[in-house]
Amino acid sequence: MLLLSDKFLLMARFPGFCMKHSKADDILATTQVTKGAFYYHFKNKDEMGLAIISEILMPKLTNEFSDPLQRSSDPLALIYDLMHHLLLKDKFMKLELGCPVSNLTQEMAPWNEAFSKALSEVTGHWEKVLTAVINSGRKSGMIREVVNPKETALFIMSGYWGIRNFGKLRNNKSVYKAYLRGLKDYLNSLR
Repeated sequence: MLLLSDKFLLMARFPGFCMKHSKADDILATTQVTKGAFYYHFKNKDEMGLAIISEILMPKLTNEFSDPLQRSSDPLALIYDLMHHLLLKDKFMKLELGCPVSNLTQEMAPWNEAFSKALSEVTGHWEKVLTAVINSGRKSGMIREVVNPKETALFIMSGYWGIRNFGKLRNNKSVYKAYLRGLKDYLNSLR
């Protein structure tokens, strides 16, 4: 099912895609998947969206974000490097499309409990890893003892989601560069 989900993820990255208001026939036409193949794997488009979250977005988060963060001797430098990569280098994360998790959260979470739960698991995982990494940095003396790990993790995550939206709005990476300069100053203040 992962290869089929990959096709749907690619479709979801096109400008103007709207999970909530798209019809299954529009999704099929965009992905060039037959109706039979779609309904063999998914009961409906919501099930397809949930598969994208669990089979593509969560593994990407784990492999590209969580695992590297847990292997660093300098957690603040690695957090910065990760954000720099996500904003300026990652080929999956397109400027004009923002953040897939943020987009789905804004579009689906308020109206669909299953999406809300799945997206909460993704963001909860990222928050938990960031909190643990920051806490580990406190214990090793790389981060000041007065820093609250959970608050710091939420601040970093909300800054990332926010700047993704600015990038999408302005369609210009200069906002990412300004954010990264501010993020670097903020992270250095935690030392």
